[in-house]
Amino acid sequence: MRPMANILIVDDDVTFCLMLKTLLEKHHYRVKTVFSPADVKGLVRQHFYDVVLTDLRMPDVSGMDLISLVRHESPETQIIMMTGYADISTAIQSIKQGAFNYIPKPFQPQEVLNIIREALEAAEEKKNTMMSKKGMGGAYTEGISNASRRLKEYIELVAPTPMSVLITGGSGTGKEHIARSVHLLSPRAGKAFVAVDCGAIPKELVASEFFGHVKGSFTGAISDKVGYFESANGGTLFLDEVGNLSYQTQIQLLRVLQERMVKPVGSSVEIAVDVRIIAATNENLQMAKEEGSFREDLYHRLNEFQIHVPPLCERREDIMLFAGYFLEQANTYLNKSVAGFDPEVASVFMSYGWPGNLREMKNVVKRATLLATGKFIGLKEIPVELYSVQEDDAFSLFNQRSEKERIQKALEVAGSNKSKAAHLLKIDRKTLYNKLKLYEIEVPEKDSYH
Repeated sequence: MRPMANILIVDDDVTFCLMLKTLLEKHHYRVKTVFSPADVKGLVRQHFYDVVLTDLRMPDVSGMDLISLVRHESPETQIIMMTGYADISTAIQSIKQGAFNYIPKPFQPQEVLNIIREALEAAEEKKNTMMSKKGMGGAYTEGISNASRRLKEYIELVAPTPMSVLITGGSGTGKEHIARSVHLLSPRAGKAFVAVDCGAIPKELVASEFFGHVKGSFTGAISDKVGYFESANGGTLFLDEVGNLSYQTQIQLLRVLQERMVKPVGSSVEIAVDVRIIAATNENLQMAKEEGSFREDLYHRLNEFQIHVPPLCERREDIMLFAGYFLEQANTYLNKSVAGFDPEVASVFMSYGWPGNLREMKNVVKRATLLATGKFIGLKEIPVELYSVQEDDAFSLFNQRSEKERIQKALEVAGSNKSKAAHLLKIDRKTLYNKLKLYEIEVPEKDSYH
């Protein structure tokens, strides 16, 4: 049983604070409320809080500023942003800056309880990764394929060094997870890991976001702001989709990496920063460098050691291992106890191309777990697109040249069950029998052997 979690609520609305405190205590959380954000720094230094719930807009200090403060003082604390404003872009930006998630006010009691539970589960998973002797606790990197073993070796090799790392790979392959694994295996593990989506920062705010600003330095700068570099001081700064940075930002970034100093917008004082850079991209930076859209000197700064994360289709031996891991996660999240996958689902998973990689698989498994009514996930619980797409799909029959192969593939996926194979092929059983006879395809007498 998980120990009682400590939660800090930060909101200048006293009535709201007390109502939320009552709700959470009723569900066996230890809760501390604070009505002034100025008190937060002292509190997080004195006590560890599993979760901090903070309002987005408060007098003097914003919730965004609190993210940097809390992450710097207590990197393991999960931050949930509460906002009564329909400002989704700012709320999403809070996640980019390090918040676990956001929840718009007014919210239902069950909504806030669910999001706190998710935050605690995510923290537990992160903690288990840190405590794992090899540091590879998690399905993203621990596989049995040669590609996964090589990936693990590279992470363990580079993590203890101060080298900058460039992670390449397709969307959804788990590049941020790899970056976190490098951080957690490094001497900086106890310090902040700050993830930045380089494609999500408006051009006019890039300098402020990376280097911070002082109050009044430009319109809208209502308070001092700590930038990403300062927030990650002593720890790791993860630059996701680094190829999206403008040429001007690349120049500024290169200067910081060379001098290890940042100057907040509107300030005359430079601040020394000690930050390890891990960058990731799904673009070909080598080509961008050759075309002149990405600076060669910055490329070499970031690419001291490169880790390529292979797509899921190149890690076939890992597919069911990953699927089992995501099923375990989904069971916990949905409070279910689905035991596994029917053999025909396993065959579909092994045959499918997974263009969305691990992210796509995680979503497919979570949805299937929700839909499952029995102990095992069957074909009816997974999207039909996985085994019946369009012209190039394994079970489409209008391509005469490969019809025989498609029928054989459908039978293989269906475990030689003719009824299921006919369903996959979108034909009736009689038509399938005629096709089997035409192509002289032999099928075991028993429709099912499992």
